[in-house]
Amino acid sequence: MGAAAVSSVGIGWRKVLNVEGCPDGDGIMGPIATSFLASLGAGLATGIGALPALFFSKASDRLLDAMLGFAGGVMIAASMFGLLVPAFRLGGIPVTILGSIIGVLFLDRANLLIPHLHRLRGAEGPSASLRRAWLVLLAMVIHNIPEGLAVGVSFGQDESASGPMLAFGIGLQNVPEGLAVAFPLMREGYSRWKAVAYATLTGLVEPVASLLGVSLVTAVETFLPIGLAFAAGAMLYVVFQEIIPESHRRGFQRETTFSTLLGIIFMVSLAYSVSL
Repeated sequence: MGAAAVSSVGIGWRKVLNVEGCPDGDGIMGPIATSFLASLGAGLATGIGALPALFFSKASDRLLDAMLGFAGGVMIAASMFGLLVPAFRLGGIPVTILGSIIGVLFLDRANLLIPHLHRLRGAEGPSASLRRAWLVLLAMVIHNIPEGLAVGVSFGQDESASGPMLAFGIGLQNVPEGLAVAFPLMREGYSRWKAVAYATLTGLVEPVASLLGVSLVTAVETFLPIGLAFAAGAMLYVVFQEIIPESHRRGFQRETTFSTLLGIIFMVSLAYSVSL
């Protein structure tokens, strides 16, 4: 009975959000509007994660690294089961591999060409006469572009609940990212409210990227599998190049590893539940 209930919920939200591609318009909204709203909600979760900065001056390094590990696990599972699996199914092995490689190279070039600052590794990209706080914000913007694209292209699939699933998972992993932005901004002299506001703004790049992704794959359906693979490659690059190394630099590798595995298990369980 429990599996049947979960399955009914999954069918219900697919119909309400109209991600089944029904030509008669049974859903309330089409995929473009739904993708925008879902990614907007996921992006605003960054601001929710930053709210503790209004009441505390710093966060535990152990807790923050564990939360980042969980976020990385969610992104790994979301990339695998929400993006790569349907990309393989729709486009085959060569297209999926090509799209993934392009996504990785895109983020790698963005890292090299856009000046930004990581909280532990320091500055990357070309030198720039920007305040440290703005360089931190640029780093988060780079991270959030593939997340928005992932939500957008996933909503371009017919008969799939992966869009809502990905939006929920990405929103969940955005919470620790909000903390990771707000507290460094406070150390740079920004007020608590400004730190929360700027952290929230970093998440608002996601609905913009989502609009780009869903518009492209709905206008040209042949782009869907390569778009899914591109988003997966970009997200996996962020996890293995940025999130996991950053969360292992302060001596809490054990906590981070367990949290990463927990994030993977959680997201796989969610993917299985919505597919029933």
